[in-house]
Amino acid sequence: MSYLVLARKFRPKTFGEMVGQGHVVQALENALTTQRLHHAYLFTGTRGVGKTTVSRILAKSLNCQGPDGQGGITATPCGVCQACRDIDSGRFVDYTELDAASNRGVDEVQSLLEQAVYKPVQGRFKVFMIDEVHMLTNTAFNAMLKTLEEPPEYLKFVLATTDPQKVPVTVLSRCLQFNLRPMAPETVLEHLTSVLQTENVPADPQALRLLARAARGSMRDALSLTDQAIAFGNGELVESGVRQMLGSVDRGHVFRLIEALAQGDGKTVVETSEALRVDGMSAASTLEEMTAVLQAMAVLQAVPSRAESADAATDPDAADTARLAALMPADETQLLYSLCLHGRGELGLAPDEYAALTMVLLRLLAFKPSSAAASTVSPEKKTLNETAAAAPQSPARTVPPAPAPAPVARPPVDAPAAAVQAPVPAPAVQAAAPAPAGHRLAVVDEPRQADFRPDAAEAPAKVVGVPIRVQPPPSARDIPRPDEPRSTFTPIPTSEDGDFWYATVTQLIAAEAISALTRELALQSQLVGRDTDQWLLRIERETLSQPSSREKLTAALGGLGHDIKLAIEVGAVVDSPARRNKQAADERQRVAEEAIMSDPEVQALMRDFDAKIVPGTLKPA
Repeated sequence: MSYLVLARKFRPKTFGEMVGQGHVVQALENALTTQRLHHAYLFTGTRGVGKTTVSRILAKSLNCQGPDGQGGITATPCGVCQACRDIDSGRFVDYTELDAASNRGVDEVQSLLEQAVYKPVQGRFKVFMIDEVHMLTNTAFNAMLKTLEEPPEYLKFVLATTDPQKVPVTVLSRCLQFNLRPMAPETVLEHLTSVLQTENVPADPQALRLLARAARGSMRDALSLTDQAIAFGNGELVESGVRQMLGSVDRGHVFRLIEALAQGDGKTVVETSEALRVDGMSAASTLEEMTAVLQAMAVLQAVPSRAESADAATDPDAADTARLAALMPADETQLLYSLCLHGRGELGLAPDEYAALTMVLLRLLAFKPSSAAASTVSPEKKTLNETAAAAPQSPARTVPPAPAPAPVARPPVDAPAAAVQAPVPAPAVQAAAPAPAGHRLAVVDEPRQADFRPDAAEAPAKVVGVPIRVQPPPSARDIPRPDEPRSTFTPIPTSEDGDFWYATVTQLIAAEAISALTRELALQSQLVGRDTDQWLLRIERETLSQPSSREKLTAALGGLGHDIKLAIEVGAVVDSPARRNKQAADERQRVAEEAIMSDPEVQALMRDFDAKIVPGTLKPA
């Protein structure tokens, strides 16, 4: 016997076997049970969601005779009577399926309607099923209008279409319409798991997730792809084989790209793009996976409690998604999502889709400094405006912006008294008062701040710089920038509090006392100070400071015997467990690369065969 594909072998035979269309099944079952039957049904929906399957089950329900031959109209056809078996095999004389894509003319429709005058031969009802009904011509639609409106009592029409907008409203008004929805990936995954268990085919859960996402809501496509994957994997489904078959991009590349974009690391972005080119991965698939990850990140940033949900516990990518959600601000996540979404439309316009992919990624990187600059200037302007509104204008405060004559506005440093007395006239003060805040901020810059610094004895002059600039911690200049070469990174300055906090966080993670965003809060924070009943943590991203995460971290610390309260401030972080882990990983990577590059055999291969080591392929053991 020839092989029967999964899409036909596992086609539902009853309403109870259908998945993902509960709203349609419930309506039809209730109508059949109460026998409130319409004479014409229209099923709409995308390909592979069950339109033809529903029509066949409906035909069996109308004509089922029961195992004993005494049955009537039922919502649960027996499947063993002559009518049910003939409809399943496609040879029931009173059930007619017409493919309107190839029989779209008025002659074909008239030939079908000529059979309507004859009563059923075997069954209880005649059922005319017209598939892809939107392909009929206008003349064919007009020919069937009268019969469709008032058919004989033994005749039922079942129409199916993927494009209901092309069906005339005169036909729509005569039918009871049901919209079959695309199925969720979770629904497809659950059904594929059941099918493969029945077929005794071993499958990785992650491979089935890839197939469920690739089906895009169509169960028939999912089963067809599963057939192809079984043949490709020689009887088993593994993630690497399914990913290779589909041409899907590994989520590891996507996580690496998003992390590099969050840190402003252009070198990693370009190297990862080149690696995708070498591997032959699809540029459109890369941007599609990035939008999916960014969407999950945005949900976590808006609703942090989703990190502890049941779906997140079963998703292998949940930990990386939570880590990136804590690493990137919410506004940058929304910007990257929008650019990736619009970037997919530009791939077909470029001569090379990989060049278009690189340009989209570099555009994401180019927009980051602007966002950072805007977020940096905004607090300073706000501080300046609030200070100017709250404090009265004094002669000492109007020294920097005063539009005094040129010889008086720039006095020598050794004569501070003259600088204070120069703008005393009232008209000058009144002219300087309405100056915009941005202009005042531009005057007080780093090179000229020392020229206008008065002596320690003059208290009013010291007030000039305090409300205008937010003074960073002295250790902020020691923070290494992500775009610097690895060799120029400054080692993390260690301290007693830093060592204590690193050991405490490591103990909490090893005991699995914290997870998701709570773990990221502990890893990305710096212990600034400890008291008997309160600890002060400093974080760089305000999105980490969620009340739920703070409470869970406090409870976890209490489990270790630290009965304290946590206070959190936002500022520059120098020493955090995450930075220490990153520094240790970089050191292991450097040692591994030096060991490979200094190996005599590797040097001989590179010298004799002009071999090269692909960047990013060396990993420490």
